[in-house]
Amino acid sequence: MSPAVTTDSGDTGGADVVPDSPIAKRLLIGDPLTSEKLDDQLLPKKMALPIFASDALSSVAYAPQELLMILLTGGLAFLAFSPWVAVAVVVLLIVVVVSYRQLIRAYPSGGGDYEVASKNLGEVPGVVVASALLVDYVLTVAVSVASGVDNIISAIPELNPGRVELAVGFVILIVIVNLRGVREASLVFALPTYLFIGSVALMIVVGLTRTLLGDPPVASSAEFGVQAESLTQAAVILLVLRAFSSGCSALTGVEAVSNGVPAFRKPKIRNAQTTLTLMGGIAILLFSGLTILALVSGVHYAENPCNLIGFDCDNPQPSLMAQVAAATFGMGSIPFYVIQAVTACVLLLAANTAFNGFPLLGSVLARDGYAPKALNTRGDRLVFSNGMIVLGIIAMGVLVIYQANLTTLIQLYIIGVFVSFSIGQIGMVRHWRRALRTLKELPPDAASQQSAAIERRSAVTGLIINSLGAGMTVFVLIIVTVTKFTHGAWLVFIAIPILATLMIGVKRYYRDVEHEIQIDDSTHFGAAGDVALVLVGRLQKPVLKAVEYALAAKHENALAIHIAVSAEESDLLQKQWAEHRIPMQLVIVESPYRAFASPVAQFIKEYRKKHGSSVVTVYLPQYIVGHWWESILHNRRARRIANQLMLIHGVSITLVPWLLDSSELIYGRRSRPLPGQERSGLPAGSPAHHHRVSRPGGPPEQAAAGAAPPAPAAPAEKVPPAS
Repeated sequence: MSPAVTTDSGDTGGADVVPDSPIAKRLLIGDPLTSEKLDDQLLPKKMALPIFASDALSSVAYAPQELLMILLTGGLAFLAFSPWVAVAVVVLLIVVVVSYRQLIRAYPSGGGDYEVASKNLGEVPGVVVASALLVDYVLTVAVSVASGVDNIISAIPELNPGRVELAVGFVILIVIVNLRGVREASLVFALPTYLFIGSVALMIVVGLTRTLLGDPPVASSAEFGVQAESLTQAAVILLVLRAFSSGCSALTGVEAVSNGVPAFRKPKIRNAQTTLTLMGGIAILLFSGLTILALVSGVHYAENPCNLIGFDCDNPQPSLMAQVAAATFGMGSIPFYVIQAVTACVLLLAANTAFNGFPLLGSVLARDGYAPKALNTRGDRLVFSNGMIVLGIIAMGVLVIYQANLTTLIQLYIIGVFVSFSIGQIGMVRHWRRALRTLKELPPDAASQQSAAIERRSAVTGLIINSLGAGMTVFVLIIVTVTKFTHGAWLVFIAIPILATLMIGVKRYYRDVEHEIQIDDSTHFGAAGDVALVLVGRLQKPVLKAVEYALAAKHENALAIHIAVSAEESDLLQKQWAEHRIPMQLVIVESPYRAFASPVAQFIKEYRKKHGSSVVTVYLPQYIVGHWWESILHNRRARRIANQLMLIHGVSITLVPWLLDSSELIYGRRSRPLPGQERSGLPAGSPAHHHRVSRPGGPPEQAAAGAAPPAPAAPAEKVPPAS
């Protein structure tokens, strides 16, 4: 019969115990939440839309701008291609949205394209998709923040010299907001997102109404000519394709909903599909309306502002959104500043989509063994905070390297997302084909056939939709690769394989460790002996505390070990040891080369030769300090010795903490009860819990509860240095 196992959770009197955390941390991210409140963090559709759709919705602010900018390279006449390019982008967006509705229904666990590729295409396609998505999330943050800063500078040009500092500051702010939890982040992001949708829709309606009434808005750049490049027929085709690939940035963020299904309230699948459909519909309407309004108002936005004839290229070029808003409502008007403000907000907050997708994907990868386990740990506010912090740091590095330049960053942007789109859709095609083969093998009874007919129609529909999605996304991936490769996209094609290789390496490492620590028939119990070694430098209170701990543990044998690097110090210690009648034998180990860990290791080896394969517990006193600079002043010898002794089989290390007065900064004022102090009956703030030690001959109140009476001091034994 197996012995019962009990878990002591502590007597809390029925009240929840909130763990201590620094005041600054509590102010920034709030008090910790219990695991039971995880369901309260799930999102309804109205809150999920701004969280997961902000990237896709905000991309309409720069996708039309990038589309027109590329076409304008060939001259004003090339703007005639823009309606057809925009229509192609809209058709692709519709196909992708419908395809991802199928993916959500088939794989609602939150793995998205990564899960689809892993289960249907194998390990390598799975990690390639995961790598592409992680790269895309990083670039989503960088592009969104850079675009938001661009719109702020369009309204306030004086801020242009601080572009990079602004971008980095906004990333830090978004990280902090997200660390407060999904629910609080959704409340912060909901208002700007809905204001953006409403204000841009109003601007489109007003602009088109003015056009229909014969008073079309006129952009400030409409009067500028363009220095067009001379293009061959092949170059014209490539230019149109490049414009299409830039316009496809409107599709970024569509996959975020499929990765975030676990964050939705029940029914999760239906709510996620509804949110995805709303996001796609709004994005299509805003993208189409802005493109039409930009063409009507005559917006001329050039990749190189100096190519605009008449434009002072010493000044920053106003964004397409700023020009359309100024043309529709008037430069400097209240609606103009409202449009600029909400556009900047939603572009900055679009990075929030990545701060939900990256940590969720990271947790799935960590669960599957392809990423460090720390990414699968929820923080105080029940979010995967480690993933958020990693994403923020990498995104800030990208922004600094590229100086928050939107035109440069966007060339790297959509490669990753279309890699995941393409592989994910191909994986869905294989999923539906497998489902159809399985349905053919069902028994021929009437009930099974009726159910199979319904499932077969659903599978055929999914197969058609995802086949179309796969064909179109692969075609777009080829276009994007050809048109953007020499403009910097080659970096993404280097980053994805490197990241995928690292993931496979992490998986192999975890697999090897799991195999190494797995229980087998050779595992046995029962060591021949048990000895405690207390390392002693000088006779001080921390050493006495370690001696007390070793005695209280009632080992078969306990020895105090002093590594003698100085004859004077060892002689003084032996004298003090005898004077204070320490009830433990003191052993002096000579160390002529002034090493500490290796003489102890040699002593353990010799002890085992003499007494058998004993289990050895080494007690090491260690200071606990409150100031960072105190860590520099103390030599951290205990930690270094512990790290070396842990490499010896059969040796365990017990670090005995000694709290210096400065540790109040960590543990709070001494009047606050320490962990376990209330249960042990000690009054709040009693120093006995961590400063008093039992000492032979001392007053009774200093003796540890239940400790054995002191034994007479044992004579010191000297051990010669190892040969």
